[in-house]
Amino acid sequence: MINSTASSQRAVIIGAGFAGLAAAATLAQAGMRVTVLEKHDIPGGRARQFSAEGFTFDMGPSWYWMPDVMEDFFAGFGRRCADYFSLERLDPSYRILFGPDDVVDLPARVPDAMALFESIEPGAGAALARFLDEAKIKYEVGIGEFAGKPCLSFMEFADPRLLKYLSSMHLLRSYRSHVSRFFKHPRLHRLLEFPILFLGGTGKSTPALYSMMNYGDLVLGTWYPKGGMFELVKAMHQLAEEMGAEFMFDTEVTSIHTQGRQVTGVEADGQHFPADFVLGAGDYHHIEQELLPAQSRQYSARYWQNRVMSPSALIFYLGIDRPLPGLLHHTLLFDADFEAHAAQIYEQPAWPTHPALYLNVTSKTDPSTAPEGMENLMVLIPVATGLEDTEATRAHYQRLALERISRMVDFDVAPHVIYARSYAHKDFVGDYHAFGGNAYGLANILKQTALLKPRLKSRRLDNLYYAGQLTVPGPGVPPTILSGRSAAREIIKRANR
Repeated sequence: MINSTASSQRAVIIGAGFAGLAAAATLAQAGMRVTVLEKHDIPGGRARQFSAEGFTFDMGPSWYWMPDVMEDFFAGFGRRCADYFSLERLDPSYRILFGPDDVVDLPARVPDAMALFESIEPGAGAALARFLDEAKIKYEVGIGEFAGKPCLSFMEFADPRLLKYLSSMHLLRSYRSHVSRFFKHPRLHRLLEFPILFLGGTGKSTPALYSMMNYGDLVLGTWYPKGGMFELVKAMHQLAEEMGAEFMFDTEVTSIHTQGRQVTGVEADGQHFPADFVLGAGDYHHIEQELLPAQSRQYSARYWQNRVMSPSALIFYLGIDRPLPGLLHHTLLFDADFEAHAAQIYEQPAWPTHPALYLNVTSKTDPSTAPEGMENLMVLIPVATGLEDTEATRAHYQRLALERISRMVDFDVAPHVIYARSYAHKDFVGDYHAFGGNAYGLANILKQTALLKPRLKSRRLDNLYYAGQLTVPGPGVPPTILSGRSAAREIIKRANR
């Protein structure tokens, strides 16, 4: 229902990533006049897509997890995901290479996953059932109750219905110790911990709360939107336009204008856009530290320097002129020292000596993403933020990755690379103003959880809000969608006062 007060308000959103798209649709549905300003020529932010020489690559997110979050978002507008794109559940969900002739495929069905765990460690099948029962509670409460909260006050969590779940969230227990209560075999530890490495932490530093990710993985499944993850971007963009939002691409915001405790508008490429509300859905640090005048910033440079960041990433987009046997849609190469790689991200930041690799080959599921008989291969290496990013370094890791992949597919892949593009720190900074060149936002550690994250609403300005991976609830596609929706709802509440 359109509220007459909200419908008279102008909202400007900075950035058309998942958070900005979610917010645009939500605000426009409420009747607000919404303008989204995006520096690139297409929506999506880190989830953009590009094509070259017949190959199509999703530039960033490639795991479609937590499908219920996306369905719930579209349902809020009387829509379904199926109205915009088709989903396919992957089975196996992914493949993990632990070493030569040591390959594990994770099946899509929980009973089959239990059998797999049992084959690795006696008793682990039944332990997995118990582990997932606990993870289900964390998921349903964490995503269904906590993740949608703006985290502006402790009173949001004073509901007795929520307080009874706090002990079962295991906020003060480490992820590693929690997993160790159920499983002893190191392969099972690696299998369960890999989302933590890629999303901003280690098993030792991440709260056991995040075992809800394993519920999302093992129970809710790994899916693929036909055409690539960009199909979700296109769907959300179309939905926002259907609700009445306006998008301006190739338009970069260069400053935010303020007067007293009010934002009055933004400047973008020489144009002034007046606003009753501004939502920063780009890089929080850049918006606050670079676009706002000094007196309107709520955090100091020291505050930001003391944040613990999730990894950056070195990514290769490779077109291969022949099939790649032995690889699935998602393949993880954990044939190197997992702990040493994690230490070189978080404890002693350095380019990794023997990194874990993530390989994404969407042409295994969707032949339309590569020429016939060929493969589109994305290689991702999580690395520490703030490292020196040189062409020589990129070339070294491309050779290393191709050597590792060649051993797995049993032929020399390098001569079959007919297209190559790399992406790392400098690109994250140049394209997204990413703080420290990060790829995933803040690390998922206890002191950066919920109310301890940068605030969704500015303390200094009454009509400035933030959304995205550097505020609540955190990094990842579903959380950033929830972030955009949550920020938009706070704006609507204030507009309707």
